[in-house]
Amino acid sequence: MKIAALIATVGGVGHLRPAPGTWGSLIALPMAWLIHVIGGPWLLIIAIIAGFIKGLWATAQVTRGREDHDPSEVVIDEVVGQWIALLPLSFGAWHMGAAITALWPGWVAAFLLFRLFDIAKPGPVGWADRRGDPLGVMLDDVIAGALAALGVVIFAGLSHGVLGL
Repeated sequence: MKIAALIATVGGVGHLRPAPGTWGSLIALPMAWLIHVIGGPWLLIIAIIAGFIKGLWATAQVTRGREDHDPSEVVIDEVVGQWIALLPLSFGAWHMGAAITALWPGWVAAFLLFRLFDIAKPGPVGWADRRGDPLGVMLDDVIAGALAALGVVIFAGLSHGVLGL
């Protein structure tokens, strides 16, 4: 159970207060930067898939026998969702041969949009959250991350295309 708790809480980050989900999203940023620097967007995709699989297992382990299907200390789902939100930046930086940190406005947008969708739980995010099982715990953040990634792409298109910035 110890390994499951370490994975689910991302090394204990989920125990930080207040707002452990926000702390989980914040820790995902330097992790994504490092993964991108080592292997670009392809390694980030592998990390997302591995994180999802390990997160699903760990969440199932730490919630087994508990009434709370989504305890606040479980933040591996936020990490995976935040990585998905950052994926367009990883691809953009890789495609342009730029440092991913040069796309800092996108990082801000990815973080804020992901937190917005994760907290507000619109449409399919809320549906996944209401499943009440470990898959729902992971899926709501995957969907929130995908919506945030779409928002990042739209904002980048507006910024670079329409506004010419």
